[in-house]
Amino acid sequence: MKKTVKWILLALLLAGVIAGAALLYHWLGDRYRPENLMGASSSPDSSSSESANPAPDFTVQDQEGGEVKLSDYRGKPVVLNFWATWCYYCKEEMPEFQKAYEKYPEVQFLMVNATDGVQESKAAAKDYISWEGFSFDVFFDTRLEATNAYYITGLPATFFIDSKGNLVASSNGALDLKTLEEGIGMILE
Repeated sequence: MKKTVKWILLALLLAGVIAGAALLYHWLGDRYRPENLMGASSSPDSSSSESANPAPDFTVQDQEGGEVKLSDYRGKPVVLNFWATWCYYCKEEMPEFQKAYEKYPEVQFLMVNATDGVQESKAAAKDYISWEGFSFDVFFDTRLEATNAYYITGLPATFFIDSKGNLVASSNGALDLKTLEEGIGMILE
């Protein structure tokens, strides 16, 4: 009987520790969430040549295998996101990108899959997008040209590019809808 009581108390203690850790995680996550995107200023002026920061161009593949360049979208604001199916946080933010894609048709979303052929394949990415029912455009960085051009060392990573092709802001890590919309607001004219 004493042994059973000890196990019950130990289980309750363990459950309390797990619940406390979860509460602390959420509290610290909200408290230390970055308020602004990197590179953001309070009044961005993309027309000034002093503040212009041209976004590096690259070539990726579309779903049919055709080549697409970032510069093909000059004249339109672009949200550039790097992701992979093995990345938990990438998959967590994807529904937010779908909502923004539907809400902002004037913005081009370039969802670039880091398709290295080892950890990630085109088939895995296509299956995931199809399974989740996402309708935004997905591109494949099979030569890692885009990944290298933007010095991606961790996923997800998102860049906000204005219609003139200037990099306005960026973020490393998963974005919530509020932060995503803040970045989109910075590139809309």
